[in-house]
Amino acid sequence: MSDKLELSESDPILTIRFASPETRNPLSVVVLHELDEIISSFAGRGIVFTGSEEVFASGANLREIAAVTPEDATEFALRGQGLFAKIAELPLTAAAINGFCFGGALDLALSCKFRIASPNAVFSHPGANLGIMTGWGGTQRLPRLIGEANALEMFFLARRVSAEEALRIGLIDAVADDPLDASLRKIREELI
Repeated sequence: MSDKLELSESDPILTIRFASPETRNPLSVVVLHELDEIISSFAGRGIVFTGSEEVFASGANLREIAAVTPEDATEFALRGQGLFAKIAELPLTAAAINGFCFGGALDLALSCKFRIASPNAVFSHPGANLGIMTGWGGTQRLPRLIGEANALEMFFLARRVSAEEALRIGLIDAVADDPLDASLRKIREELI
């Protein structure tokens, strides 16, 4: 396993920490592959995703996106879609969002059963500013969660949403000073 993810277990919960804050924890092809392997081996247990420092994750690696050819585009999209669909099917998952949660990272958070954010968390789908659109399931999950009007505004304007607004529109379930601790508690409550 690379040094991009840190795993810790508190039976029966696995915490997966994105551990590349210097590059804003991108969800690179390597990270997606490792997540897929981890998810496959820990299915049936509680899983919490979190970031490091002030970043949950920044989404797809933009250098990798720039290198995607038309022939590769479907495979690139299906990799993320398949992984996030697998996460969505797990019984107990939470995103402990400790800061920036952009693009594909927001798609990952949307695939979790619970989303708990720190007061300084910021959410965005910045694709419109980058000339790209998310291909990892966010266009389906986000409108179902926050309504079509709010989702279209986030997609088309690449508008950033604060934790307070995210709670108000239903994007997250709670705001907590320590979102990881709150997420672990939530998973334990559900296991009882």
